[in-house]
Amino acid sequence: MAITKGGRNICGVSVGVLSLESYFPKPPGHIKNPSSLPFTTCYEILEGITVPELLNRPSDAMIGRLCDAARNLERQGVRAITGSCGFLALFQREIAEAVSVPVFLSALIQLPLVYQVTRAPVGVLTASAPALTDRHLEGVGAQDVPIVVQGLQDCEEFGAVILRNERDDMDLDKIQAELHGATTTLLARAPDIQALVLECTDLPPYAFSLQQTFGLPVFDLITLTTMIETTVRQRHYHGFC
Repeated sequence: MAITKGGRNICGVSVGVLSLESYFPKPPGHIKNPSSLPFTTCYEILEGITVPELLNRPSDAMIGRLCDAARNLERQGVRAITGSCGFLALFQREIAEAVSVPVFLSALIQLPLVYQVTRAPVGVLTASAPALTDRHLEGVGAQDVPIVVQGLQDCEEFGAVILRNERDDMDLDKIQAELHGATTTLLARAPDIQALVLECTDLPPYAFSLQQTFGLPVFDLITLTTMIETTVRQRHYHGFC
């Protein structure tokens, strides 16, 4: 008789998500919408840590809470841990050192990979260009990658709902239009860009439309999460020789 090891309250969870507190819509493609991924996720809500708080007032005081939350996800049996905001890149090293499962808190961690496969400056679409600092890039080992950054901080709908928490309801079509406008500006500034990285976790729902319009590879947190999950939960291959 085979004995299966117990000790977990919930089983079969692949990826844990450190989730900032926010109440605006999370359409399919958002990491906080479980239907975005073809595997199971588990969420640890960081009450009181909001998008405006993390972008405008990040502090070392957040590290303890984030590490405790990551350890709790590990105790629940997740095989890897990500985050619900790309600006968590600031704490990538500390949280990775706090647990024994892979940690990938930001889509920005893909920047060295994207540069190596394109050998061209990487276009970064971010929630806020002024808030994205060298410390964030250093946190994910991307400080030497040539990038061109375009922020959405001046966009009316994105700024009001996501950056300033003025309301929870959101016009998704307007967000998409604002993102397309920002991408047009980015590519006009740097026409040699050959790929886009979406720092912000609120942008992957529009990745398909971006690619259809601009014809570039698009890297985001969903592409990264899917890749990492595959490495920590390999499947049998099926086919024939």
